Amino acid sequence: MVPPSKKNTIDFDAARLQRMGYSESRPVALLPVTLSELHRQLTLQLQTSLEVERILEVFFREVQRLVPLDAMTFSHPRSELSLQFGARGTHSASYNLNQAGEYMGELVFRRNQRFDDFELGQVESLLSCLVFPLRNALLYRCALQNALHDPLTGTGNRFAMNQSLAREVDMAHRHSQPLCVLMLDLDHFKLINDGYGHGVGDDVLRAVSVALKNQLRNIDMIFRFGGEEFMVLLSNTALEAASLVGERLRSTIETLQYLSQGQAIRMSVSLGCALLRPFESAESLTRRADDALYAAKREGRNRMMLAG
Repeated sequence: MVPPSKKNTIDFDAARLQRMGYSESRPVALLPVTLSELHRQLTLQLQTSLEVERILEVFFREVQRLVPLDAMTFSHPRSELSLQFGARGTHSASYNLNQAGEYMGELVFRRNQRFDDFELGQVESLLSCLVFPLRNALLYRCALQNALHDPLTGTGNRFAMNQSLAREVDMAHRHSQPLCVLMLDLDHFKLINDGYGHGVGDDVLRAVSVALKNQLRNIDMIFRFGGEEFMVLLSNTALEAASLVGERLRSTIETLQYLSQGQAIRMSVSLGCALLRPFESAESLTRRADDALYAAKREGRNRMMLAG
């Protein structure tokens, strides 16, 4: 039977007092470094990066010089972060990280040997070195996310789309890998705005974007191209596979229902799909996918057309 996890809450304001010496003294452990030495080294090392993954990787590596660990996991749902370092263990100690009332995620240490109170005290003391570097990294990540995401749908915005498209086209040419683009437009969206109001229209766009993202792989990328139009980048995906993805997206939206004051709003999408040609530019690829999209609309909507 796996022993229960130890669950704790770290208040970094209190931890700061502990670091300043306002705490009960403990005997010095005969380990590669002392607690105070590791404090100083971590304080310097953790300030050299604004990447959450890099900061936590350094923290995990350095803490093991004092307290043996098999694994460490970190989760911060608001930043869509779920990270794991090392292998899993049967015993764990979990910490909800808070600073000045701000939730900064959950950190879980694991190993196959039970933690004793002295070891946990050392870990908790070292956590005080993590608070400000981690907070700064989370703020930086949030700023990047806001700069690259559409605030309404949570998909990538046009700036992120242009960057990603250029990068994916370059990689596809360089490695001779297939790349497909899906252009997708919500049919008769103006009727929804006119009939139910723009607030309902915004809710419909959010519901559609969530449904689309749920049908895509982690490596697929979706962007709001503008209005009710989206672009999906399918890297290392041939035309036949991209067609299957497009049909799955079309079918998903066709069966999606949004209720407004008890009345169901039925939706459908039209799609255009294009495969990157040798030496083709990102602009040409996008134009061909967009032309295929409008061909699908001319043919009656709620269908997908392949670019010529």
